[in-house]
Amino acid sequence: MAEPLKNPRRATVFILIVVFFDMAGLGLILPVLPRLIEEVGGLQLQDAAQVGGWLYAVYSLALFLTAPLLGALSDRFGRRPLLLVSLAGLCVDYVLCALAPSLLWLFLARIVAGICGATQGIANAYVADFTAPEDRARAFGWLGAALGLGFVLGPALGGLLGSFGPRVPFWAAAALAALNLLWGLRALPETLAPENRRAVVWREANPFGILTVFRRHKGVLPLVAIYALYFFASAVYPAVWSYWGIAKFGWSELTIGVSLAAFGIVWALFQGLFTGPVVARIGERRAALLGLAIAGLAAAGYGLVPGIVGVVVLLIFHGPEGFAQPALTAMMSARVPETEQGALQGGLGAVTNLMMLAGTLFFAQVFGYFLSDAAPVQSPDAAYFAAAALLAVPFAMLLRRKET
Repeated sequence: MAEPLKNPRRATVFILIVVFFDMAGLGLILPVLPRLIEEVGGLQLQDAAQVGGWLYAVYSLALFLTAPLLGALSDRFGRRPLLLVSLAGLCVDYVLCALAPSLLWLFLARIVAGICGATQGIANAYVADFTAPEDRARAFGWLGAALGLGFVLGPALGGLLGSFGPRVPFWAAAALAALNLLWGLRALPETLAPENRRAVVWREANPFGILTVFRRHKGVLPLVAIYALYFFASAVYPAVWSYWGIAKFGWSELTIGVSLAAFGIVWALFQGLFTGPVVARIGERRAALLGLAIAGLAAAGYGLVPGIVGVVVLLIFHGPEGFAQPALTAMMSARVPETEQGALQGGLGAVTNLMMLAGTLFFAQVFGYFLSDAAPVQSPDAAYFAAAALLAVPFAMLLRRKET
């Protein structure tokens, strides 16, 4: 049973605001990152896409290596201090990017962001502290909605601010992170009760030792494998979306921002409004299956879509994919005791970022290769077809598992 909190509604509002502004800051930079890489590195678009993949990979690797430790520390010292450290790190990251005179600075900034990038995993543990297991899919859906709404504000503003230069959105993102930090210092309550804290188990506080936590609880490890494969395939979007829009349709920074904002609206509506009712009606497993099926079909659709109208239709169709992550997370969270929620979420953060690292590198290279002269057929769509094929694997794995 989750630990009672004097004012759970207040804690929920605070963590949703923290996650919203965190994602808004990230979304601000996405429309202009391709141009900044081109400017700083003096690169062509296809080369910038591959460098962008490596930048995301460096961030994911840093987070993979540190997320289990941060999750374990949050089980020992509480969620609040770790969330505040994460927000401070993001502020430093955006300032470094805004000032970057070379690609080396961009890589340094992404490492800083990865080391301090525990926000989402610890936010999940934060919510699990005061939410009953049967209500966690709904709560994780709310967190997903906050992330989606951040993507509404962030890319739209990033596209607009990008018209003043590719560095301007980074200063705006730094300001958002700083405001978020100040808000957290003033208003973010602690949710982990002293009696539910545990000493740091150092052999588990690393991305390989966390497997002990996954193995210790029945049914968790197979779900982690499904979760991992899903995130590997879904890495196609941060890897190529902006570059794909430029290469296939000639999108501007503003159009990229608007497309990401539209996706954020759809994602927020489905995760925030529909995850709870859908899970209540069909169960967590079937909700996850629905999300995985839509994920594969949508990825194939982006590879086939001929124009912006088709992209808009697909963005709407894509919405139910948002059920997959909260449903899978809730299934695993229900199998783990309250004292290990931080370790579980930190471990899932490590898995997520390892898979996003590998997937981003893979899809960025696929995208760059199929735009190069070496490719047998030149196409900006190959990465989406590859993702669609890969998404069939976690769907089949979950379909074969019996509901427990």
